[in-house]
Amino acid sequence: MKKLAIIGASYLQLPLILRAKEMGIETHVFAWKANDVGETEADYFYPISIVEKDQILDQCQKIGVDGITSIASDLAAVTVNYVAEKMDLTGNGIQSSFYASNKHAMRTRFAENGDPSPKSMEYDPKLDLSSFQLPLIVKPADRSGSRGITKIEDLKEIPQAVSYAKEESFTGEVLVEEFAEGEEFSVECISWEGKHTLLAITRKFTTGSPSFVEMGHMEPAFLKDDPICEKIRSITYHALDSLQIRYGASHTEVKIDEKGNIKIIEIGGRMGGDLIGSSLVRLSTGVDFVRAVIEVALGQEPQLEGGLSRASAIRYFFSKEDIELYNEIKSEHPEYIVEEYKVHLPEGHITDSSVREGYFVMCADSFDAIDTYMRRGAKSE
Repeated sequence: MKKLAIIGASYLQLPLILRAKEMGIETHVFAWKANDVGETEADYFYPISIVEKDQILDQCQKIGVDGITSIASDLAAVTVNYVAEKMDLTGNGIQSSFYASNKHAMRTRFAENGDPSPKSMEYDPKLDLSSFQLPLIVKPADRSGSRGITKIEDLKEIPQAVSYAKEESFTGEVLVEEFAEGEEFSVECISWEGKHTLLAITRKFTTGSPSFVEMGHMEPAFLKDDPICEKIRSITYHALDSLQIRYGASHTEVKIDEKGNIKIIEIGGRMGGDLIGSSLVRLSTGVDFVRAVIEVALGQEPQLEGGLSRASAIRYFFSKEDIELYNEIKSEHPEYIVEEYKVHLPEGHITDSSVREGYFVMCADSFDAIDTYMRRGAKSE
């Protein structure tokens, strides 16, 4: 029986754990003990924090794992690539992991290789921002999920924004970047031996300025004959090469302005969170993205048979309007709703993705129907 190490035990890793077990693979899950669902669903659970790379490496060597992986976590991906390189397993290596997890290193790499991305500098109190155009984005160099992000319209707001970003950062590194105008999308890919395959382009819906917390996602973002799709593909593949991502899932976030100019916001060397990779890709295309990730981790070329062409989306509950929208869909088209979780409003103000709770997932043959529902009360910027 093949043995697969999985980094992380939260609900985000549950589809990975369950799919591996369905495939007859023995699952070994590593995470800080916190009573997460993966602790009981795994065949074997090890209460080791996902950042303890050497402890996990030592245990994986004792187990003799055949592969190691994780989904939807930049932090976990660092450990995955570290262990994979040390054990000569399939992965992207330590250097690639650094490029894909540190946004300053990522921006530098993009600049060196001609990949279009916003002008960016590592924050320093003596930093001269006279060459930057307002508005600006201030964010941690090492976090995801909208944590620590602030859009500012006046340089006087910099100190407060930097303080917030530092609170959310593991290293204290903060970036100041020019704000990229346009609508925001993500590009879901999987790679094998340096060959990239685009599985889906996803439209992102957010709360808008100043924090841009993700309210939901929908795919496909464009109809198949839209010429922008090929442009997105070309830019994404080139950027993946720049970050030396050669294996497994990747989640590329881009912005597209009214003139069709594309800028890369960031790339994660892992599957997108918010059920994008684990549910939406499968619902809209038929491709079992989770299975493909497991196959790559075990050193096998992924099976990417799909054949579907549908629309799917996830919507989080932020306000009473979201509850009303859910009830409306439940009344008008109950067949659209394929999954729901905690149908109630969260307590307090939602400042980043980590404090969201309830959501519902939709799927339908009609692109326009899902698109109309998703645009209500959310912004695609």
